Amino acid sequence: MLSKFEEANFHAIAPDLIGFGSSSKPNKREFGYTPEDYIKNLAAAIASLEIPKFSLIVQGFLGSVGLQYALRYPEQIDRLIILNTPISSEVKLPWQMQQWGLPLIGEMLTQDPLQVDRSLEGGSGFVISDEDLDKHRKPFLKTSSAGRSLMCAVRNLQLSQVMAELESGLMNWSKQTLIIWGMQDPWLSATQVEKLAASNTNIELVKLEEAKHYPQEHFSDEIAKIAINFLRRQAL
Repeated sequence: MLSKFEEANFHAIAPDLIGFGSSSKPNKREFGYTPEDYIKNLAAAIASLEIPKFSLIVQGFLGSVGLQYALRYPEQIDRLIILNTPISSEVKLPWQMQQWGLPLIGEMLTQDPLQVDRSLEGGSGFVISDEDLDKHRKPFLKTSSAGRSLMCAVRNLQLSQVMAELESGLMNWSKQTLIIWGMQDPWLSATQVEKLAASNTNIELVKLEEAKHYPQEHFSDEIAKIAINFLRRQAL
């Protein structure tokens, strides 16, 4: 979606978290892969770019890192956009992802590049092109460190503590926020985001009735249009 934002004259950056995509993949002695480690790393990256204020878009189970950052550094956030990211203490990690953190079997599963296909297509509910899948598989084909980083991240998610922080913080969140939610998500219920949007006037919810956990994979044009309109809207 970056090109859509650039065409609309927004300067957009999509950094890969440590251990994922094109970012470095340190071993667990060099980087702890805990939420706190990720937040500190993200804060350092933003500081190095000398960005005083920006709008943040998050998605997925590790999108919670971005939300924690926003809650802790609200002075840096202009607006916030959330795509199918866990925000409730009722959230459970899908069994498919839980397996990545298990002893022995997790070490094997996270070394299989095809687990990318199973996760993305399982969560999105639609076939993803080989060209796009190749981009996601590439790190796993290039180095075994990619699989080890994924396993470490899953083992250190600390989901219950993180969800408690998000649930409490978003209840009184004062920045303009847009939730774009794939309503057919097999892993995250829309119930809690509906309650959140109903209880906080700074948060609005747009429902994508056919989209699932990775709405950006198949509804990128629609999401970009909604997000750009939201970012351009004058503050009330």
